[in-house]
Amino acid sequence: MFKELHPNIRIRIYTSFLSRVVGAAVFPFMAIYFTKEINATVAGVLLLIQVEAQFLTGLYGGYLADIIGRKRLMVTGEILKLTAFIGMFIANSPWLQSAWMTFFMLLLIGIAGGLVNPAAEAMLIDVSTKDSRAFMYAINYWAINMSMMIGLMIGGWFFERNLFELIAVLLGISLLTLWMTSTKITDTYVVSEEKVREGYGLKPVLKNYSLVMKDVPFLAFTIGGIAILGIEFQRNNFISVRLEQDITSNMMDFFGLFSFELDGIRLLSLLTVANTLFIVLFTSLFSKWIKGKKEEPIMYAGFALFGLGYAFLAFSNHIPGLFIAVIVLSVGELLYVPTRQSILADIVDDTRRGAYMAFNGLVFQFGKILGALGIIIGNVIGGYGMAVLYVGLVFAGIHFSRMAILRRKSPEEIVLEASGS
Repeated sequence: MFKELHPNIRIRIYTSFLSRVVGAAVFPFMAIYFTKEINATVAGVLLLIQVEAQFLTGLYGGYLADIIGRKRLMVTGEILKLTAFIGMFIANSPWLQSAWMTFFMLLLIGIAGGLVNPAAEAMLIDVSTKDSRAFMYAINYWAINMSMMIGLMIGGWFFERNLFELIAVLLGISLLTLWMTSTKITDTYVVSEEKVREGYGLKPVLKNYSLVMKDVPFLAFTIGGIAILGIEFQRNNFISVRLEQDITSNMMDFFGLFSFELDGIRLLSLLTVANTLFIVLFTSLFSKWIKGKKEEPIMYAGFALFGLGYAFLAFSNHIPGLFIAVIVLSVGELLYVPTRQSILADIVDDTRRGAYMAFNGLVFQFGKILGALGIIIGNVIGGYGMAVLYVGLVFAGIHFSRMAILRRKSPEEIVLEASGS
């Protein structure tokens, strides 16, 4: 089935996988790097600037993807990435040590990502079909989780002592990614003269996104996505804090073979590994099962299982039950992620795919905000209250997503579905 996907899709999955493996060994640990080299407060500010720069560039990059083409923008972004990695390589070499130069290169990487990602997302929709999208997004999700798991394991072992060598590998991967993007990907998107005449200034960009914001079905679908992502980002916020406070340190015996000390932080780490492993091992099975089936009910079922799993994590200290809850939410994740992405591809306006996919980045930004608010709210209403809140977010996710889908469908399609045709 993978070989049946368009070559552009396969190349993008390959390049994304390679980049994420090494990137996950470096970027998640940059907060530690800047805290050590400068201080914790400055580290937080610098990383916040980098995230915001990537988001804002992403909005402009989404607009550019529609007026200059996907491949051209992706190649430009990859060139910027390669330049930044060369700078990081020099700034962390035996000849020069500069945290500030490293930050500016990291900022350039964020800007480059803002150019590449919306164009790549739009390209995936361009060259896929409705029948293949759920499978495509399932495989892509598997690749993301697999690469992140491998990268984090590598980074955990080698980041502090072998940063220079890791950046050297990252530089090599960036060169390979640039070559594959420029030589193996074909640009199937044809830029219209009307799009080119819109220009590159701020005014046409604002006009473009004002049209996106007037698309009520898309906005409703975005709100539904924010509700569900708001649950996911609780793991590293309220749930991590609760487990650290509520789980007392105990010696755990593993079938008499070995024993280890388990506290709340280590338990959270094991739950995260279990979630990732489940997704890596069972993505193929679920993607085959989903193929050819009606996507909406599968997505809603995925929302429900995902929310229920997290609701249990919000209040329970029963360790076997927590691992069962992780399996439940992992099943939900495997059901809703590819189907939601596939439905999103049908909802967006085909003439402004780049802009729509860039605006869709708000799902993650607001999801992170809800995640952070979870700590404050959880301190007031407690674990059981948070469990009820997660269930409420599931209902919100289903409600707004269904509203979007119904509004986008024609009256004839709704009648046909109601009649069972």
